[in-house]
Formats: sequence, C-alpha cells, structure tokens
Amino acid sequence: MFTLHFFPSPPQTLPHPTFSPQLNPHPHHPFKTLTIPSFQPNPCLQITKSSQNQRIEPTRDLISQIEQDNEGTEIEVEEVDESPSRARFRGRGGGEEEEDYDRNPEFAEIIGNCLDEPEKARSKMEERLRKKRNKIIHTKTGSATPMQVTFNKFDFLNSYIWFEFYNAPLEKDVSLICDTIRSWHIVGRLGGCNSLNMQLSQSPLDKRPSYDAIQGANVTPATFYNIGNLEMQDNLARLWVDIGTSEPLLLDVLVNAFTQISSDHIGIKQMVFGGSEFENWRENLTTEDAGFSVNEI
Repeated sequence: MFTLHFFPSPPQTLPHPTFSPQLNPHPHHPFKTLTIPSFQPNPCLQITKSSQNQRIEPTRDLISQIEQDNEGTEIEVEEVDESPSRARFRGRGGGEEEEDYDRNPEFAEIIGNCLDEPEKARSKMEERLRKKRNKIIHTKTGSATPMQVTFNKFDFLNSYIWFEFYNAPLEKDVSLICDTIRSWHIVGRLGGCNSLNMQLSQSPLDKRPSYDAIQGANVTPATFYNIGNLEMQDNLARLWVDIGTSEPLLLDVLVNAFTQISSDHIGIKQMVFGGSEFENWRENLTTEDAGFSVNEI
C-alpha cells in the first residue's frame, strides 16, 4: 500500500516527443522510431510506503490541487480496491441481493406486514400457530400421578407382566407400547442388559473412562430367552416373558421406559410383575367386539 504526499512546486512541462529516422534492419518495412524523452519525476511528489493497516484514499481536493500544480501533465488516480473484509459483506453472490424467506413465503408475508400492520401480522401468526399446533407443541397426554410398580411371585423363567391403564389405550398408544416392548426384548436378547459388565457406569466420574475388552468378553452372558404377544382387554394388558436369567437390570430398563410412557403419553395406574390372575381379567374373552386384542411383539 502506498500513500501519495504532495508538496507545492512550480509546474513542469514535459518535452514533446520527437521522431528520428533510424536504420531499418528490414528494408522492406520502412518505419520511423518514436523517441520519448525520459520523464523526470517531480521532486515535490514523493511516494512513501505506509503500513498495511493504514489506507488513505485521495480526496477530490487533493486531486484537483495536483492537477493545478501539474498543468500539461495528465495524472490518472485510481481508486483503492475494496478491502476483502468489506467485500465479504456482499455475500457469495458477488453483490446480488439474497432472496429472504424463499423457503417459507407464508412467514415472509407475516414479517413483511409486522411494521405497517402489526395487528394483522399478529393475527396471522396466531392463526398459523393454531393450524400447526400439533407440529409445534406436543402436549403431554399422560398422567401426573406416578405409576405404581409391584411384584407378585415373579419368576424370571415363566411369568406375566400386567398393565392397568386409566383409560383404554388408543391405537397410537398401543403401537408405542408394542415398539417399546420389542426394543426391550431385542436389547435383552443381544445381552445389552448385563449387570455383570457395567464397567463404564461404575467408573469414577472424575477420571477418563476406560473399557477392558477381555473382561467384557469373559463375563457370564445374560440373554433374554423368549417373550409372548401383548394381550389387551379394555384398559388391561398382559405380557408373558421368559427372561431366562435372574437379571434385575432388564426389569429396571422396562420400568423406566413405561414410567416415561405413563407421564407423557398414556397414564398407567400400575405395573405388576408376576401372578397368573389379575382383577377384572377374563380368561374366556377372545372376541375383538368385547375389547379384546392380541398385538404381535
């Protein structure tokens, strides 16, 4: 970067160029040589190098003053290029204007009217919120009362797990419950709930976690053996399980999942592990008209 400093001095006149004949090395193409006298720079015009952090643009007064003091000499002053930091503000389009809100014209219409007609923009926003409320706000449909968990002669090899809901589950609720049970069974069948190999959860929190692969491979496996379908009668449901090994971690995982389901989706009054009978459950009920259904797991 250079800065042009001006010091007043008497004007100088450049000598006129002269034409002089020279020997032509190519006689078939005659020409004359144009001799331009050497230009002596104005001693009063000094160019000094400035720091990279400084940039002084020539003003109109400075340009006019230079032209007056250097009559007969044409001086072309170029504007300094725009710095990269300023050029970045123009965006990647090379100065082209961005298309705001091109992905949501409805929202652009609301924002465009918010200054001129704030009440109209507010009413449009409220109408949009009402239409898309289900996608924006998910209301909890479960119960604020905690789910009760009890055990009634539970056997890991052959037992029922009973569920009592406050209301008969809807189709979407049944689908969520079945997906939860399937996931629980898959994780248990793959040995994911083995309390004998809890290296990471039992490691100190103030140290970097480490895992011993040999220790993990040599622990006694805990595999979920078998599971039945989910049977439902109105607001009651039961599930037969054969866990195979006495692994309480599997039960903790299932209880935690259904506690969240009861709180957020459908209220569950109680969850009972074990027992061959349950109040209001009818063994001879097999028709769907009476509220009975079997959901495959």
